[in-house]
Amino acid sequence: MKIRCPHCNKEYTIEKNHLKAYNGDIILPCPNCKGEILIDMKMQSSQGKTDPHPDSEKVQEEKQEELTGQELKDRIFKTLKDLPPMPQVAQKARKVLSDPNSSFTDLAKIIETDQGIVTRVLRMANSAYYGMSGNVSSVQHASVVLGTKTLMELLNLACSSEILGKNLQGYNLEAGDLWGHSLAVANASQIIAKKVHPYLEQDAFAAGLIHDVGKIILDPYIIEKKEEFRYFVQEAKESFLFAEKQILGFDHAELASEVCERWQIPEQIVLSIRYHHDPGPSKGDDLSYIVHMADAIAIMSGIGAGMDGMLYRIHENAMDHLRINQDDILDIMAQVVQYVEKVTQEL
Repeated sequence: MKIRCPHCNKEYTIEKNHLKAYNGDIILPCPNCKGEILIDMKMQSSQGKTDPHPDSEKVQEEKQEELTGQELKDRIFKTLKDLPPMPQVAQKARKVLSDPNSSFTDLAKIIETDQGIVTRVLRMANSAYYGMSGNVSSVQHASVVLGTKTLMELLNLACSSEILGKNLQGYNLEAGDLWGHSLAVANASQIIAKKVHPYLEQDAFAAGLIHDVGKIILDPYIIEKKEEFRYFVQEAKESFLFAEKQILGFDHAELASEVCERWQIPEQIVLSIRYHHDPGPSKGDDLSYIVHMADAIAIMSGIGAGMDGMLYRIHENAMDHLRINQDDILDIMAQVVQYVEKVTQEL
């Protein structure tokens, strides 16, 4: 029988005899991307029985596709048991920083639990962008010379760079497009927060950086229904977000917020991710409006929009809520473009 990895979309052939002793859900590791592949053995067993109708396999596939939004979510969450480095390391670091009794050494110990993250943090810290070329030799040294605020920004960048650098065919995003867009939204969120609510500056950067993590998870399912999405967006002239809700039963922002809850991301950041496309239902949450406007600015700047950027709608009260005008937006756009160019080139 053929199985397909929902993460990298690679297809494999497995002999049913090897799995015949099982009669429930089986989760196998993908040899290509190490993600988890869920196999419903009850479904496979029913497909293997003799059926007088020649199209029975097609019917079964159609039934499998007719999952409700919640059923599809449940299936997705079964493959998301292991936390990636981003929430693990960054969240532990955030808890250390919130403790007034913590030290630079405590923060360094958390970051040093992942050698890959350490390598990326030091490379970034020694880039020309941060002005410390060749002078930072350890994470603890970086804490002292750059300060915890900048180090946390570096940590968020280091944790997300690999995860957000993937090629997303379903969203028409080439490798690096989502990373560039996420950088743009993070920077724009930070600039807006600094202007209107300085106390939200750090949360704004973190929220902007991971606001679209739901796309990475949903991409394989978008690919499977690419023609349906193409029709909604190109023929019916509907937004990609509307198409997600109609075809899948939920959108990437909703999925991302639920994933971030499971990762124990702070509630305020989770809320802003949930409503970054439409901050109206957020009950006036400032961070939701900030990330929403930052997302719009990144798309207007032409950074990593992909198919999802088509027909993007800015909330009618967003500018008034944030007390910014057209000139402010143009100024932020210029800063964001410059920031993304520097960071992607040097880091």
